[in-house]
Amino acid sequence: MADFFQPGVITTLHKLRDDGAERLEAELRAFRTYRPVGLVLPALYSEFETPAMKVICDQLREVDYLGRIVVAIGKCSHEEYLKARAFFEGFRTPVTAIWVEDPRIEGLLQLLRDEGVRTGEYGKGRTCWLSYGYLLAAGDVDVIALHDCDILNYTRHMLNRLIYPVAHPNLGFEFSKAYYARVSSKMHGRVTRLFFSPVVRAIQSMTPEIPYLRFLDSFRYALSGEFAMDADLARVIRIPSDWGLEVGVLSEVYRSCALGRVAQVDIADNYEHKHQELSADDTSKGLRRMTCDIAKHLFRTMAQQGTVLTTDHFRTLEVYYTRFAEDTVRRFHADAIINGLEFDLHQENLALNAFARSIRDAAQEFTADPLALPQISNWNRVLSAIPDFYSRLLRATADMQVEGTGRSR
Repeated sequence: MADFFQPGVITTLHKLRDDGAERLEAELRAFRTYRPVGLVLPALYSEFETPAMKVICDQLREVDYLGRIVVAIGKCSHEEYLKARAFFEGFRTPVTAIWVEDPRIEGLLQLLRDEGVRTGEYGKGRTCWLSYGYLLAAGDVDVIALHDCDILNYTRHMLNRLIYPVAHPNLGFEFSKAYYARVSSKMHGRVTRLFFSPVVRAIQSMTPEIPYLRFLDSFRYALSGEFAMDADLARVIRIPSDWGLEVGVLSEVYRSCALGRVAQVDIADNYEHKHQELSADDTSKGLRRMTCDIAKHLFRTMAQQGTVLTTDHFRTLEVYYTRFAEDTVRRFHADAIINGLEFDLHQENLALNAFARSIRDAAQEFTADPLALPQISNWNRVLSAIPDFYSRLLRATADMQVEGTGRSR
């Protein structure tokens, strides 16, 4: 499925050959001396009860070019945390397991809140932010990568390709984003296919040229959960705590990086992970909540750059989005037919209609409180408030590693 087209304003790194996996791994091993890499794995305890996590652990156990792995485990008891931590025994890479609900972590978060530092709501965003903070506190990695823990067809070669553009000392990239196809007997990725791309293009058609929107539209899979970045970038970006994590990170990257230092990289011919429910009539969960949060991030970021959408804009946007999305459904229908895939036009249109309502809901929430910021404060802001916070975080996580091992400090 390879091509070599360079779309948009960022660099696209294609998968043009199938025989490069060992070469990339050998080069990453050589880069380790001067560009050490840390890997973040945000995980719910429930994911340790799925086949995907065992596959991921089996693959990562043999990786020898990483400097550190941080697995942040949430929604579990202390006993479940210890059970999940045991998955990472026997790794070549040092692994630090953080229990997200640990009282010591909550104490540190409360300390920040008392100083007026935003710590966000509980969720994947905060989990990633804590893990980044640990790696920055340790101070011995120059590149930080992240991927989800529900990838059913995971291989370590996905990680090789994700990391390589930022780890390579001569390519000059500060951020790389994964892209891939998501196909089984049918097409997946409804939020990207039917919401994100059509809404970005609908806004572009309504407004003067906005470089930020062109930047977003350059990504083949803007909502992928896999990315790598320079550690210096991780210090300055604000990570969203809601379901707008991926688009929020891209917005921060746009704000902080030159376009020539941003890349997207093909990491797999196909990618399979768990699928969220549509929840068409409930904005508190599923794809409806996700699309609402994404839309609010778009509206806020545009406002921060001086383009404020009014009530009239939002009414027009809903109409424009519906037109663009209907055209998109038609295109994907043809794509599915030529590839012999199932394609349920009725379900696609139900999703489209639900996502149109998400635009309306997001517009109302944004208009009611345009200054609401779901981003967590960046790590430079944390240290300006509490200069020894890194030391406190390192002590808390070190104590977690000892508990349940029979060792004493």
